[in-house]
Amino acid sequence: MASQRRALAGVILPPLLGCATVLAAWWLAGWRIAANPDTANFAGFAPGPTLWRLVDLVAAGELWRSVGPSLFRVGQGMAVAVALGVPLGVLVGGSRTVRAATHIPFQFLRMVSPLAWMPIAVLMFATWDGAIVFLIAAAAVWPVTFATANGLAKIDPNWFKVARNLGAGPVQMLRVVILPAIARDVLTGIRLALGVAWIVLVPAEYLGVTSGLGYAINDARDTLEYDRLAAMVLVIGTLGFALDGLCLAAIRRFGWDHER
Repeated sequence: MASQRRALAGVILPPLLGCATVLAAWWLAGWRIAANPDTANFAGFAPGPTLWRLVDLVAAGELWRSVGPSLFRVGQGMAVAVALGVPLGVLVGGSRTVRAATHIPFQFLRMVSPLAWMPIAVLMFATWDGAIVFLIAAAAVWPVTFATANGLAKIDPNWFKVARNLGAGPVQMLRVVILPAIARDVLTGIRLALGVAWIVLVPAEYLGVTSGLGYAINDARDTLEYDRLAAMVLVIGTLGFALDGLCLAAIRRFGWDHER
């Protein structure tokens, strides 16, 4: 029992200590801001005002009106990124010719900030939502593509020979060999892509929309509601952490490991 308690404490105490340290630093920074007459107007960033404003946002329903559109846009952008990234990754990882032909253009495009496409996105799409989804997809497609290609390149070629000798056709090869073998890599790429998409979301929502977390951040800044701004930042971090946790759970649940 004593060893189990020590093991449990070793699992629980470090995260609690880390969170307590961050909260203490946040409280200290808020106290210093409030105590300085030059920065007292920004006292809403402190934990107390932020948490009280968060409760008000939840009670008034304003929080969901901001969260819902953002999650919908991220979901659409991620769906486009996965629909494009996985087939592209299979092509790149399965053919040396395709890999050589696409290396330079894909690496070049990957290094361009997605936000640099913002003026083009505004011209391309009739709605602001369409432009935002495009920017999210442009940011998320590359982690999915390269993770898929990397996973396929690691497959032992003998697996394909055995499958062909057993009479597997292209569809069976994809379903029985390729997809199970690259599942963990694809899910890892989706996890990385979601992190990038979540970061791009907020500045992308500075465009002409009147909903979403990015809009709420921008609006709070313009109206000098710093407690509301900090509350929205807290929500963005919490939701991002939760989404990352879901991706990690999916990797553990569906990731195939031939060593099992």
